[in-house]
Amino acid sequence: MGIRALALAGVPDQHAQTQIDLLLEAELCDRPSHGLLRLPRIIERIHNGVADPVTEGVATWRSEAFLQVDGRRGLGPVVAGPALAAIAERARRTGIAVAAIANNNHLGMLGWYVERIAAKGQTAIAITTSEALVHPWGGRKAMLGTNPIAIGVPAAPHPLVLDMATSRVAMGKIYDHAQRGTPIPADWALDANGEPTTDPDAATHGAISPFGGAKGYALGLALEVLVTSLTGAALGTDVVGTLDSDRPCNKGDVFIVVDPVSSAVGPSISAYLDAVRACPPSRPGSPVLVPGEGSLLRRAERLATGIPVTEELWSEICTLAKAPPARRAANG
Repeated sequence: MGIRALALAGVPDQHAQTQIDLLLEAELCDRPSHGLLRLPRIIERIHNGVADPVTEGVATWRSEAFLQVDGRRGLGPVVAGPALAAIAERARRTGIAVAAIANNNHLGMLGWYVERIAAKGQTAIAITTSEALVHPWGGRKAMLGTNPIAIGVPAAPHPLVLDMATSRVAMGKIYDHAQRGTPIPADWALDANGEPTTDPDAATHGAISPFGGAKGYALGLALEVLVTSLTGAALGTDVVGTLDSDRPCNKGDVFIVVDPVSSAVGPSISAYLDAVRACPPSRPGSPVLVPGEGSLLRRAERLATGIPVTEELWSEICTLAKAPPARRAANG
């Protein structure tokens, strides 16, 4: 249904498969905020003229190892995929390579990108910015993005994959709670008046809390400034386009790929991660996991039992697979 809906919106088959693969992987890993919930908005953005279903962007090597990409309003993974492949190939010669992407749509789950690079033996880092959704530590108003970061490192039996936002949660997760009609924890967000709230609808008009207090705020702010310094993207309250359906997306994306120093590094990393897993657990029966393994467990479970989707969302996707929304002229 998802591929059919994208095809009706003018997305070529291969691009549609890439986009759906990303959304389904998020669902399998229990990340519904980055899953099928995003599909109707992606299609709306295409029909509103602020997302191009065909382009892969235009890439220019600014130096031997620095790739500058104008996404030309393409679909996030469709633009990012070729850029990431290009720097991965270049890093095998230069040791490290960077892709700085502007004018691209929402990337989705960052772990999906770095895991694929790490599975082929290279280390990868992905950073992206978003609308101002997070309040500064000690503040009451949204001033910076959720600014997630993902890191993938080759290891056995599977790569280590860290994928985290610098906010307490992703705004998409709050939207997911709102759609399901379930409250959010009191430490997730503030309402429009700057007060803690358990109402997901009120939280969408307020601000998400930074994770880890002052340290999470500082990391999120540093990543936002770093990405903007490399991509020329907008900052803070000027960023739009990942949560709405009618404004060109002006956040930035950065990918870094590093070739391993030597073949001896991998086994030592794997042995160290095994030692971490063997650490005596604080709760009997709950073994220590390394980053990414919780998602792998949930993925295996959902491959066996299926992906839960609300009736409302499934109905919307089915409708889009029969008739796309009316096209509007682009803004901006």
